[in-house]
Amino acid sequence: MKRKNILIIGAAGRDFHNFNTVYRDDESYNVVAFTAAQIPDIDGRKYPSELAGKLYPEGIPIHSQDQLPELIQALEVDECVFAYSDLGYEELMGVGAIVNAAGADFTLLGPKSTQLKSNKPVISVCAVRTGTGKSQTSRKVIEELLEQDLKVIVVRHPMPYGDIAAQRVQRFATVEDLKKHNCTIEELEEYEPHVARGNIVYAGVDYAEILAAAENDPDGCDVILWDGGNNDFSFFEPDLAITVLDPHRPGHELKYYPGEVCLRTADVAIINKIDSAPAEAVQIVENNIKLASPTSTIIKAESKITVDHPERIEGKRVLIVEDGPTLTHGEMKLGAGTVAAERIGAKEIVDPRPFAVGTLKETLNAYQHIGNVLPAMGYGEQQLKDLEETINKTDCDAVIIGTPIDLTRVISINKPCTRVHYDLDEMGDVNLNNVLKGFIQEHTLGAVNIK
Repeated sequence: MKRKNILIIGAAGRDFHNFNTVYRDDESYNVVAFTAAQIPDIDGRKYPSELAGKLYPEGIPIHSQDQLPELIQALEVDECVFAYSDLGYEELMGVGAIVNAAGADFTLLGPKSTQLKSNKPVISVCAVRTGTGKSQTSRKVIEELLEQDLKVIVVRHPMPYGDIAAQRVQRFATVEDLKKHNCTIEELEEYEPHVARGNIVYAGVDYAEILAAAENDPDGCDVILWDGGNNDFSFFEPDLAITVLDPHRPGHELKYYPGEVCLRTADVAIINKIDSAPAEAVQIVENNIKLASPTSTIIKAESKITVDHPERIEGKRVLIVEDGPTLTHGEMKLGAGTVAAERIGAKEIVDPRPFAVGTLKETLNAYQHIGNVLPAMGYGEQQLKDLEETINKTDCDAVIIGTPIDLTRVISINKPCTRVHYDLDEMGDVNLNNVLKGFIQEHTLGAVNIK
């Protein structure tokens, strides 16, 4: 029987997982290529033979998504599998139209095909868009579980931007581990806050092996917490599914893939940032939750902001640096740094665009919606250099760092800086404490002492 030629459309994450779980060992399929988008400099490589398995001794090439129509023709592709996240439906179906016009089928794989089952209880923290507050929600869940003396292992959505084979299974227990794996800013932003709190984090490429390693971690494991990326759904079958929503982008919860999947499968829906969003926007999001996920528990929360040195903001001309993906394909125009500048009374928010260099200039040109905020792009060495040079060239009194990590640890900044921190602060009687009490009781996890 002729093998069906498959091309996987991805961005170095979900695409590799879909291949590993569905196609790698199935002789009825022949995966001829991956394509790459969203993340700079990941095309032009190969998915290595060590990970691709016995059916692919030469590995599998990774091409730019820009070449999609030509690849479908040249490689005689029968079916294209879309496998990355945080796309509006118009853009998603635009890719589908390109695929169909070239003669191939267009496929979206769902949880039944791709989720792995753990022998430990799993809590997933996902979102309807990137930048909603997944990380602070994950931290809050972990804090609640740690108070019950439970061992929590965090498994993070993949970000294999370096040596794919070397990143097969990664375990981060110390800051030194982050250095050992040559983590990019994007990886540091996700891993470091957990590691700094003493939590062990797993990530990498082969999530069946990662899951087995997490379940059998030498430090013990009572609960696995899936810390999602972008607005993708969990790679592991969750026993408790938490989805975070953002009223700064009301309506997006029903307009982006696969964020709506996360909403419709949520046990708990958290409306974050209610302290900085208009009340009518919060109501729109709440109404959409009730429409799409009527049985989910709704929690409302503030994104509580604290600032290291507020005196460096008040009355000053400031440059604001925010999380890169949140501003770029996440389509946000502001973040915690902007909220801090407005609340504390900055004299002026300086526009970084006249000072941008290299890859950052290209990013700002590509994402015209970004206003007077600088995205912290740090996927590679050149982007780090360009970020450092842009910040240092910008005519301002101080720099507000709104990223999850302290940028001064990875680049040299020649002016005063202050960091903005943000934590989940739930409002009302319905909260994660109540939810997790039920979860612990259901799975008989130690003594239940949650107040």
